[in-house]
Amino acid sequence: MIRPAQAVEDCDRWLPLARAGVRALSPYVPGKPIEELERQYGVRHIIKLASNENPLGPGKRALKAARAALDDIARYPDGNGFALKQRLAGHHRLTPAHITLGNGSNDILELVTRAFVGPEHEVIFSDHAFAVYPIVTQAVGARPVTTPARHWGHDLDAMRAAITPRTRLVFIANPNNPTGTWLRRSELEPFLENLPPTVLAVLDEAYFEYVREPDYPDGASWIGRFPGLLVTRTFSKAHGLAGLRVGYGLSSPAIADILNRVRQPFNVNSVALAAAVAALDDAEHLERSLRMNSDGMRQLLHGFEKLGLSSIPSAGNFVCVDLGRPAAPAYEALLREGVIVRPVANYGMPHHLRVTVGLPEENERFLKALEKVLGTKD
Repeated sequence: MIRPAQAVEDCDRWLPLARAGVRALSPYVPGKPIEELERQYGVRHIIKLASNENPLGPGKRALKAARAALDDIARYPDGNGFALKQRLAGHHRLTPAHITLGNGSNDILELVTRAFVGPEHEVIFSDHAFAVYPIVTQAVGARPVTTPARHWGHDLDAMRAAITPRTRLVFIANPNNPTGTWLRRSELEPFLENLPPTVLAVLDEAYFEYVREPDYPDGASWIGRFPGLLVTRTFSKAHGLAGLRVGYGLSSPAIADILNRVRQPFNVNSVALAAAVAALDDAEHLERSLRMNSDGMRQLLHGFEKLGLSSIPSAGNFVCVDLGRPAAPAYEALLREGVIVRPVANYGMPHHLRVTVGLPEENERFLKALEKVLGTKD
């Protein structure tokens, strides 16, 4: 058993040997697991609205395919992901050569950074954007360039102005996590048209399926038009496969070839591959999930209005509510009520909580608990 003093000593020994960018990093902290809250406070009957998961879970087709794939888990998966690539190619009207499979879309974000970025480069992303962007940038020793946000979302003019000859990547989340803000086609298209030929644009569309906003662009339709564009998607959100970790990137075949040179073999497991293929064929489950999200979003926004709270308009399956005060005490109090949401002070939003849209009864329980902890209950 490692003693605390020994752990500190080991850290003091090895940390100086790590790359400078890695030494400056803190590990990514995910939403608190239900099991951890049970251990910490002895709370039961917990609801988790912290990690933007689909409250319905996967569809029946994906579950059936996943269970069938378990019979063959003694063998390695198809390292090329042939069946899933074929299905994705048809879905997006591309070829398998345009596709890179990842262990979640986060894997693709890391692959493109490792493949194209070095210590001599800069990577641009917005304030209040996904925490993985600075993590992968610093890990390769590159210089992160954070541009100021506009109305909690990406300011493309500021991002364009930040580009220098050292810029190699620009990360754009659409919609953005954690704010839920989105960019319209009329904003994003001219930005991509005017990027220098040595700059890659990574368009993170993890929440693509949820968006129902006018003029919201489908980045996949721009593959072939913009040679330096990489679009990332995931099965973790609307398709309900977060625990299986499967995502993908769409790009020119030339970029996909480079990403596949650094991609680890068998990075997507066989159960995930089978479930993802089946999920793409389950339009009924996807539509049910989207309807529930729309209804749940209205339920949450109505509840916030009754409590006198404002929120950031969101196109995803989550919403950031402004408590008008430091949110950390309310977050802790909600934990004791058996409700897990996400504090976002680490994103420069100390007064906000990010709340995933849950089942109707989960949303109602959260709203009642929030009313209680804020002291607004009669």
